[in-house]
Amino acid sequence: MKVFVTRQLPAAVLEGLERDFEVELRPSQAPMTSAEAAEALARHEAILPTLGDSFDAAAFRDAGVVRCRILANFGVGYNHIDVAAATAAGVTVTNTPGAVTDATADVAVMLMLMAARRAGEGERLVRSGRWTGWHPTQMLGQHVSGKRLGIVGIGRIGRAIARRGHFGFGMEVVFHNRSRVSDAGVPARQLDDILSVARAADFLVVAVPGGPATRHLVDARVFEAMPRHGVFVNISRGDVVDEGALVAALGNGQIAAAGLDVYEHEPAVPEALRRLENAVLLPHLGTATLEVREAMGMMAVENLRAFAEGRPVPNPVTA
Repeated sequence: MKVFVTRQLPAAVLEGLERDFEVELRPSQAPMTSAEAAEALARHEAILPTLGDSFDAAAFRDAGVVRCRILANFGVGYNHIDVAAATAAGVTVTNTPGAVTDATADVAVMLMLMAARRAGEGERLVRSGRWTGWHPTQMLGQHVSGKRLGIVGIGRIGRAIARRGHFGFGMEVVFHNRSRVSDAGVPARQLDDILSVARAADFLVVAVPGGPATRHLVDARVFEAMPRHGVFVNISRGDVVDEGALVAALGNGQIAAAGLDVYEHEPAVPEALRRLENAVLLPHLGTATLEVREAMGMMAVENLRAFAEGRPVPNPVTA
């Protein structure tokens, strides 16, 4: 079976693919447009896409006769794929859950620390040459240890963040989840809605999947509910947050700081957000370790192998 790979992958992953498949590697590192995705669907039997590749309903419509039989997504998030349209066209969709959990949770904690301790602002000060030396009231931030951690979404990544907060920093954990959770993995209280978590938490971390159901889940009402010393962190998907409302909340001091690894219109980041000293901004580093990217890639390879051999795919995605 021939596999079309939409972006450069770690060498070990490409070697794994080439042992079992004929591989065609797309030369560009930019996300595929809907028109490119339509052409790929019409030309290739198997595709290994990733974040931002626009396999939307229009791509399936415009492909005409869809030759593709499987989209083995490189990544746990798949909101760039219209799974219903894929299913209607007879295309299997898979993803790579589990491999990203610890790396993403680590970045969430890093953003909590950086935002609370003003680390980004401090580094910019040193690099600018304007730092005049230590003094007792220089760049005072706030503790993470012993504070209350609020988590929106207590899936694999949410639980990993809760463990780091509770066991690593002695944080009390509260959370909201769309379904009832009997065991969050740490001592924790489930609250009835997001606003209740926002009111209760010193640090509010969102860890929900992307897609229409969660678009702008975090909006102006959430930021209004947070305490003025509150720190907001997003490591999920950019469009989960109303970015304009976040910029306003940071700009007028409604909340103290934010740490972001994802953006609503990624890779575009509003200038108003980039100007804010109380915003820590990372270039979507959540899973950016070689070990994790290799593990993600090999999960995608195994999904392709199972499909090619007529076995059930290990990580199916359903509409």
